[in-house]
Amino acid sequence: MKTRIEALKAKTHYDVNDLWQIMEILRSPEGCPWDREQDHKSIRRDLIEETYEVIEAIDTENKTLMCEELGDLMLQVMFHSRIAEEAGEFSLDDVTDGICKKLILRHPHIFADVKADTSEEVLKNWDKIKVVEKHQKSDREVLDSVSHSLPSLIRADKLTSKAGKLGLAVPENPVISSLETSEDEKEKFIGNLLFSVVSLAKSLGVDSEKALADACDALVLTASDEKKA
Repeated sequence: MKTRIEALKAKTHYDVNDLWQIMEILRSPEGCPWDREQDHKSIRRDLIEETYEVIEAIDTENKTLMCEELGDLMLQVMFHSRIAEEAGEFSLDDVTDGICKKLILRHPHIFADVKADTSEEVLKNWDKIKVVEKHQKSDREVLDSVSHSLPSLIRADKLTSKAGKLGLAVPENPVISSLETSEDEKEKFIGNLLFSVVSLAKSLGVDSEKALADACDALVLTASDEKKA
């Protein structure tokens, strides 16, 4: 162990393999007490926070910060993978194998003979492949595949998109949808409207996040659960 630690300390530049070695050392019996105590659930919030910090770096166009925050996010992948490997669940190689196979499968216009010359065609193929890959045989299963752990506003946006592709009706305000203003004005209007709705919910003692989550669940339930041929 001491030899490995000294070898790592002597390096002037590190790669992904070094990060994995450091994670192994930290989780070892001679490693860090805090790191050894963690499990998937105890560091769940860290994964969420690191993801949002990457997003903040992207939004502020801070490339130096983005590099740092992507490193923190990569650590979370390593951490979860190490915990899983110790428990005999899966390994980092399994994680890598899975995403490589997924990328090859979902890009048949690159790795097979499917034709897709535009982004729209690529996304259409992606949706079709995902339905088959995830064994989604009904509209409800397609909608229910949108993660329930997403913030409700993001989940609602994704559900609206998927419902539209399935030809399902979604709640809509015809007055708002027919507004003929600039894109900036539309965005400002919707932003103020959302803020007002959240403010109204608060004044009524309603949890707006839960209310929207419940509405998302209700939309899923309206979809047919009949298996497609």
